[in-house]
Amino acid sequence: MEWPKELLELFEDPLLDGVRPKVTAPTADDRMNQKLVEVRAWMERHGREPGRRGDLKEKMMWAALTALRQKGIEV
Repeated sequence: MEWPKELLELFEDPLLDGVRPKVTAPTADDRMNQKLVEVRAWMERHGREPGRRGDLKEKMMWAALTALRQKGIEV
């Protein structure tokens, strides 16, 4: 596909140097998938499921794991 010359000139305008596409916010499914990936990575590193009595990061992973399981998601 060949772009019209006028359009190419418009894209090269210095006024548009800082213009970037709007970043879309992550959806609930995106956030849930990210938590699933984080919990699995934590479990692989530590060789066990996170517990509620560990350090702060472990407690956060335990809470995420609990929430995922309540939604019926297998980890």
